[in-house]
Amino acid sequence: MTNVSTWCILIAAVMPIACAGIAKWGAFSKPASDGGYDNNHPREWLSRQQGWRLRANAAQANCFEALPFFIGALLLAQQMGAPQHRVDVLAVGFILLRSVYVALYLADRAGLRSLVWVAALAVNIALLFSGG
Repeated sequence: MTNVSTWCILIAAVMPIACAGIAKWGAFSKPASDGGYDNNHPREWLSRQQGWRLRANAAQANCFEALPFFIGALLLAQQMGAPQHRVDVLAVGFILLRSVYVALYLADRAGLRSLVWVAALAVNIALLFSGG
């Protein structure tokens, strides 16, 4: 039987892909020559974006950056025998905080976004040491 934390790993892994989709949202309907999404040069196209598209792309990068620590902390907690309920609660907390983080990134709320980032990091650290 799959536990909640396993689903959280999947959600965390899909989160950067969702951010990339947000960054590209609505740009597929225009040809690349008119500023629409350019699938031949996606990174160059994204680097030229501004506003919420650029912030969504930055959120994508940050989600990828946070992913290894989250997965490692979660798996180590399980390997060290942390109570599964604690691991699940912390994993859900991380996902919720990271979701708020992405929303704040899109809304251009940098100060609050940084506080949520720190909270998610603290949850990861708690997860890392929850099995000790």
